[in-house]
Amino acid sequence: MAAESQSVTVDVAHDLLRKGHRYLDVRTSDEFKAGHPPGALNIPYMFKIGAEMLKNPQFLDEVSSHFAKDDALVVGCKSGRRSLMAVTDLQSAGFGRVANVAGGYSAWREKGLPNSE
Repeated sequence: MAAESQSVTVDVAHDLLRKGHRYLDVRTSDEFKAGHPPGALNIPYMFKIGAEMLKNPQFLDEVSSHFAKDDALVVGCKSGRRSLMAVTDLQSAGFGRVANVAGGYSAWREKGLPNSE
């Protein structure tokens, strides 16, 4: 299934979390520390190195150490771009129940959804 069809709105993501999905936050650790959905686990998809963003070569290994392939996950970043790439990689690696949070944490905040800082 294409990752685009796996995108959900923040309202749907919030509802999925209440139903037992886990939130995988793929932003940098600094972005995560500034605020995130309650219970989110931070595994950066990319690292900021100077002015560049470089892909985390350990991303799939790190996710696999915390989640099983059949765990239900919603994957979010700041705006939805990194998380969409992460969802594509996770699906390719055999994770079957992953959904991208369209609009990311920015949209989450705009909706006034729960936040941990």
